[in-house]
Amino acid sequence: MASSPDVPSAGNTPGNPGSDTPSEVPNAIASTTGGERRGRVRARRAAVMAVPATLIAAGLAVLTAQGALGVQFAISGMPFTVTATELNGTGFEQFGGLDNMAEGSPNAGDTGGQVLVVTSAIKNATLTKLCQSVDLGGTNLLITAGGGSQKVSATDLTTDSTLLTGDAAFNNIEIGNDASTLDKAGVKGPIGVFSQQADTVRIANLRQTNYATTAGVFKLPGLKLRFSDSGC
Repeated sequence: MASSPDVPSAGNTPGNPGSDTPSEVPNAIASTTGGERRGRVRARRAAVMAVPATLIAAGLAVLTAQGALGVQFAISGMPFTVTATELNGTGFEQFGGLDNMAEGSPNAGDTGGQVLVVTSAIKNATLTKLCQSVDLGGTNLLITAGGGSQKVSATDLTTDSTLLTGDAAFNNIEIGNDASTLDKAGVKGPIGVFSQQADTVRIANLRQTNYATTAGVFKLPGLKLRFSDSGC
């Protein structure tokens, strides 16, 4: 991970050390009084690309401290499975990113504590027959909901996935946006990252391998949590 280099101001060069003339610097760097630097951007590079249904990893991701990413917490590093017979959403966005485990996590392995993911953001979503399971080693923690007349609903839903499959349909899709310019779901990704967005999304027979999920509101009618020999 490389830090942005220090850039001397135009009025504080070795030949003019006492000048108070303000300087112009790149947007990634901003100076403050007392000589401390504010807004320093730390960048991390990874190959990331998202396309409908297939979600093929490629391209270049520069992850900055700017923008609202899907996950703002240290992940456990344990993947979990999510399935639904149908997902319907309005305000859809998708872009690449990196999730980070807590320092010293036993699940880090040889990954350096990082997982390359595709973040999917949906402003408003409903899911039919939701199932979520995590393998705890010999048994699974299983959650089901939305199997009756009421569907699972969520607002400001984001999922960080390494696998997503299903039969997808999009309305008014835009492919190839810069992730920092997305405006359909209220989430902005890192600048310079390949992304896509659409007015609506429908995915039948949804199956995801996720490392993180967040939501502003998550309603789970008919919630049932239990241990099971099998997952979703």
